[in-house]
Amino acid sequence: FFFVPLFRALSPSLGCPRGKMANEAEDKSGKKEEETPIKVILLGDSAVGKSKLVERFLMDGYQPQQLSTYALTLFGYEAKRDGKTVNVNFWDTAGQERFNKMHPSYYHEAHCCILVFDITRKVTYKNLEKWFEELMEFRPGIPCLVAANKIDIDLEVIKKTFNFATKRGLQLFYVSASEGTNVVKMFEEAITLGIHFRDNPPEDDLVAQALALLKESDLDDKEEG
Repeated sequence: FFFVPLFRALSPSLGCPRGKMANEAEDKSGKKEEETPIKVILLGDSAVGKSKLVERFLMDGYQPQQLSTYALTLFGYEAKRDGKTVNVNFWDTAGQERFNKMHPSYYHEAHCCILVFDITRKVTYKNLEKWFEELMEFRPGIPCLVAANKIDIDLEVIKKTFNFATKRGLQLFYVSASEGTNVVKMFEEAITLGIHFRDNPPEDDLVAQALALLKESDLDDKEEG
């Protein structure tokens, strides 16, 4: 995997190593096809372990870096699906959640969301409602997972049920960033859901994309005229 600070977000090669464009795939004929990287975002209160979960999943070679001057942190990853490489970008809040609201760009074109709470702090569970409402405002229909983190502190928690996930039909993962429990399983599921959402966007998403293309085409016509 590779670490990508915010200023790289403006680069077309975001999230792809060895100089290859992240949004380009090359077929056997040598032609290049556009392939949008999977965008997985993490949401939740401060100090629930969002960054630690990503770090645990990626493991090898990670060097902690403080980017509090930036609005977010990106981690690039290459997943394997059906013999193909899928570029994945994990977006972390980098402390922006301290303001109790994320910038709309954080949600833009996201393909899956992991909602994280700390099982030792009830308020972080209660606040999932707020984060979920904001997510649905900016990215309705996006698939979500719920992560009950820090189960290593109290293993009895796995006997509990959490209505937030149940009443919304969301998968709940009991995880431990420090011990790695269920971390790989959860992120692999997030990637799978993200791929399906990217390849089968809801009708509203298709309409938005069509309008964006029409707007872009209109601007091109005006420039040529």
